[in-house]
Amino acid sequence: MSAGLGEGHYLFLELEGSTVSRLVTTLSILLLSTASIQSYALQSGDDAGVNTVAVQLEARRKDCPSLSIYRESNAQLPLPTKDETRVVFMGNSITALWADHGFGEFFVGKPYINRGISGELTSVILCRFQSDVIALKPRVVVILAGTNDIKFANVHDVAGITRPSTFQVITDNLVSMAELARRNDILVVLASLLPISDYGKDKDGKQIIITADRPPAQIKTLNDWIKAYAARSGHTYLDYHSAMVDEKGFLRDELSDDGLHPNKNGYAVMSPLAGQAIATAQKSKRSDQN
Repeated sequence: MSAGLGEGHYLFLELEGSTVSRLVTTLSILLLSTASIQSYALQSGDDAGVNTVAVQLEARRKDCPSLSIYRESNAQLPLPTKDETRVVFMGNSITALWADHGFGEFFVGKPYINRGISGELTSVILCRFQSDVIALKPRVVVILAGTNDIKFANVHDVAGITRPSTFQVITDNLVSMAELARRNDILVVLASLLPISDYGKDKDGKQIIITADRPPAQIKTLNDWIKAYAARSGHTYLDYHSAMVDEKGFLRDELSDDGLHPNKNGYAVMSPLAGQAIATAQKSKRSDQN
C-alpha cells in the first residue's frame, strides 16, 4: 500500500482546501477496512484454513503489483475540462477486454477511460483506486469486480464466499472503493457480476467448466448484496446480469466464447446499460442539488 499512499501524499502537497479532510478520510477508510477484516477473522470461530482465505485476500491489497500498468497513460492524461463528463471504468479482465472489442466504438465521442486489468481481485483494484480513478478526477466511476474473488475463494476453501469472513473481505473492498469515490465527489455506479456458463470450448473443442470455481448461486449472493448496498448508500446499480442470463441461469451462449468473458455481442448488450446507469447517476446528483 506504500505506493498508493505515496501518491496520496503527492496530491496533498499539490492541492489546497478540502484536500486535507479528504486525505484523512481516505486513510481512515482504508485503515478501518483492514481493521474490520482482521477483527472479523479473529472473532469468526472458523478453522485456521478458512481464516487463511481472508488473510490471503487482504495480503493481495498490500502487495498491489499493478500500480505501474497505467502510470504512464495516467501521467499523459490532461485534467478534465469543466464541462467534461469523464468516466472511469474500473475492474478486471471483463473491463480490460472491452478495449479489444471496440470500447471506443461503443462510446463514440465520450471521454470514457478503461482501467481494467485482467485477473485482479477487489483487493488489488482497491489498492490502485487512488492512482487509476481518483487522480484522474472523473465525474463517474463504474466498478465491476468480484468474479475473480469468487474463484479465488472457491479454489482455497470449499465454502467459497459463503464463508462469512471471506464474504466480508470482498464486500469491505467494494465499500471502501465506493466511499473513497464519494469523498472525492465522484459518482458511483456499482455493476452486477455477469452470469457465467459451461457452454464455452477451448481450442481443442473441450468443454470449459466455469461453474465449478464460480458457482452461479455465489454470483447471485454477491449481486444481491451489491444491489442492496447501492440502494441504501445512494449509489447507482448497473444490472448486467439480468440482461445477459438465459433460462438455465447461465451466460447466454451467443454473448461469450468462453463462458466467462463477453464477446463483441456481449459488450454490445453491456454498453447501452452502462450508458443508462451513468446518466442515472448524474441525474440523481442533479436531483440532490435541487
